[in-house]
Amino acid sequence: MKALVKDSPAVGFVLKDVPVPTIRDDEVLIRVRRAGVCGTDVHIHEWDDWARGRCKPPFTVGHEFAGEVSSVGSLVTDVKVGDRVTAEGHIVCGRCHLCRTGNGHVCPNTKIIGVDRDGCFAEFIAMPATNVWHLDDDVSYEIGGIHDPMGNAFHTALHGTELPGATVLVTGCGPIGIFAVGICRAAGASRIIASDVNPKRLELARAMGAHDAVHPKDAEAAVKAATDGLGVDIVLEMSGVPAAVHQAFALVRVGGRVQILGIPAKPMELDLAREIIFKGITVYGVVGRRMYETWIQMTQFLRSGQFDPKPVITHRFPLEEHAEAIRAIKSGEAGKVVFEISN
Repeated sequence: MKALVKDSPAVGFVLKDVPVPTIRDDEVLIRVRRAGVCGTDVHIHEWDDWARGRCKPPFTVGHEFAGEVSSVGSLVTDVKVGDRVTAEGHIVCGRCHLCRTGNGHVCPNTKIIGVDRDGCFAEFIAMPATNVWHLDDDVSYEIGGIHDPMGNAFHTALHGTELPGATVLVTGCGPIGIFAVGICRAAGASRIIASDVNPKRLELARAMGAHDAVHPKDAEAAVKAATDGLGVDIVLEMSGVPAAVHQAFALVRVGGRVQILGIPAKPMELDLAREIIFKGITVYGVVGRRMYETWIQMTQFLRSGQFDPKPVITHRFPLEEHAEAIRAIKSGEAGKVVFEISN
C-alpha cells in the first residue's frame, strides 16, 4: 500500500510502498478515505526539537482519519466489515489508575498513532476495536476525518464550563480555535470574541459565528465593550503564545475560567498571585479528548444541525501532494487541510 513515511531523522516525508498492516484478534483494519493534516504533522515534517525528542523513525505519519472497515479480528464483536468509522488516536492501557477512574485521556502509557506507532497517512491502518467510533450515515468521511481536532475543541469548550449565555474569548484561531468558536455559538454563548494576528483566520472565525474577530491588540477593548468592563466568563486559550496566555488571565473576569489547549514552545513565567490566585479563577489544562465523553458530545452536536464544521476545511490534497499540504499550513492561509486518500 501507499504510505507517507517519516523515513529518517531529517526534514521531510517520503511517499513509499509498505506492507498492509496485519491485525491482532482485538483489532480492525480500516481502509482510509480521508485524513486531516495537523500542526503535529508539521512538527514531525520539520524535525524540530519536539519531534527529535519524541519520535523514532521510520513510521507512517498521521493521526486524524476516517474510512471503511476492511477486516476484523476474531475477538471483535461490535465492529463489522463495511462500517463507516473514525477512531480515537490515543491508544491507552485501560488498566492504570487514571484509565480506571475515567481519565484515560491522561493515561501515562498512551501511544499515539502517527507519533508512537504507524499512523493513518496510508491506504490502510490497524486500530484496536475499542478505539473505533462509528459515523452516522449523514456524516461524510471528510468530517469524520477531522473528529480528532474537533474533539480537542469540544473538550476545551465544554468541559467544566457553562456556555449558555456566557461571554467567551477565544485566543488563537487555528483550526481548533475556529472549531471552538462554532461550538460556543451552537452551545448558546451570548458573545464570542475571537483574536488572532492572521486576517484569514479571523475571517474563518466570523464564518463560524464569532461576534467579534479582532487582532490581539484590540482584544482588551472588545472584551471591555462586551462585558461592561467586567471581563469574559470563559477564555479558551488555543495559541500557546505567552502574550496570549497572559492576556487570557487579564481578560477573564474575577471568578471566571481559563481553558488552556495551546502549548508554549518553551517554559514561561506566570505571576500566580496576581494572575490566578487573587482573581479566584479556575484554570484547566486540556489534553486530547475525554474518552469517550467528548466523542458522544461531537456526535450529538453534529446531529443537532447547529454545528457545521465544513467552513473550516479550506484545502484538500491527494497524498502525492504532501509537500503542498505542509506548505499550505505553514503559509498561514489555510484553515483545516485534508488528504483525500481514496474514494
